Amino acid sequence: MKQLSEVKFSTLDLVPVREDGNAARSLRNSLDLAQHVEKFGYTRFWVAEHHNMDGIASSATAVLLSYLAGGTSTIRVGSGGVMLPNHAPLIIAEQFGTLESLYPGRIDLGLGRAPGSDQMTARALRRERSGSADDFPEDVAELMRYLGPRTPDQRIIAMPGTGTNVPVWLLGSSLFSAQLAGERGLPYAFASHFAPRYMHEAIRIYRNHFQPSAVLDKPYVMLGVPLVAADTDEQADYLATSVYQRILALMRGQSLVQRPPVETMNGLWLPHEKEAVGDFLGLAMVGGPQKIRARLEVLIEQTQADELIFTSDLYEHADRLRSYELLAQVMKG
Repeated sequence: MKQLSEVKFSTLDLVPVREDGNAARSLRNSLDLAQHVEKFGYTRFWVAEHHNMDGIASSATAVLLSYLAGGTSTIRVGSGGVMLPNHAPLIIAEQFGTLESLYPGRIDLGLGRAPGSDQMTARALRRERSGSADDFPEDVAELMRYLGPRTPDQRIIAMPGTGTNVPVWLLGSSLFSAQLAGERGLPYAFASHFAPRYMHEAIRIYRNHFQPSAVLDKPYVMLGVPLVAADTDEQADYLATSVYQRILALMRGQSLVQRPPVETMNGLWLPHEKEAVGDFLGLAMVGGPQKIRARLEVLIEQTQADELIFTSDLYEHADRLRSYELLAQVMKG
């Protein structure tokens, strides 16, 4: 059985925008967070493509990754993920081929099958392209060909990109990508930080369908985990109310800008909304170090995950830094 100290740990930053802040401040905070978690011993730092969301500043994912990689030196940086239906595979191959050429051995390309936005925004992104989630398997294969070695009869190349073999991950919040990742022999990251309900089934399907490849000889599972770590359980419970308000706003279709923590959520949500937010954050690690260690040990025992990627969406930047610092101490034992 795997021990907690054997599990890699990483960061997924949603580059949150505060209600009294702006995108520039959020982007600077993202780099500062990357620099800190690099020192804390985290394996990778990922950002996700979202569009038309006023509380998330990571829409130009490849541009942001270049900023983050340029300001760090050892931590892997990557997409968690790029929403492939929004893009021609060649464009992504060129972008990430450029990143890999600039920062060799440090770039990850996580791919998602959803648009990462509403349908109106998806149309605005694509214009004349007929990008669809149904095309995802073919688009992944095309993208990987562009990143692989050039063949004699290859008429279209990604430059930069060809021959870089940027590591590709498949991401998912349902079961489709789990099976595809297994069949292609690729590492798989499940979005249990917002869709924990299908986690165990997705892991089972991925492992059952896994075929060894040039990339992996055995399955590799990463799980997304919401994190609110503080010095005490009481402080963590207080800080977590910012996260609850954000998820509640998402469910209501309201602004996603970060709101400060409150003493109580009573009066801010209805009983069914409280239950829905609880389901959304079913895997959340909220508490002081001892409480979080106990919950993480159960998670690893149940899933045998190879890596956990944590998102800590706290209002104060200093609280986020402390949250990741405490987690690193827990993970290292």
